[in-house]
Amino acid sequence: MNVDNVKSQMRKGMLEYCILLLLHKESAYASDIIGRLKEARLIVVEGTLYPLLTRLKNDSLLSYEWVESTQGPPRKYYRLTSQGESFLGELELSWNELNETVNHLKTA
Repeated sequence: MNVDNVKSQMRKGMLEYCILLLLHKESAYASDIIGRLKEARLIVVEGTLYPLLTRLKNDSLLSYEWVESTQGPPRKYYRLTSQGESFLGELELSWNELNETVNHLKTA
């Protein structure tokens, strides 16, 4: 078994949650999201992020608005919808349960 494959699958499973966490704090455009994830050592490329943002928007968890930029074309800023906030709350509960389970197993 390849540990890199397992790590990749774990990251993919956490990516949606991490994006929602970032957007819970403030609206952001895709490059900001990629930068913040990179700061947290979760490397994501645009080819992964954009389809995920589109899916989250289509699921009514995100919305966006175009904002004029002084550095080029307008930017699409994403933010959580009220449905996205509720979904994030459910993910938070699931994360806490999973974290408790893993911690219990590590100390058992």
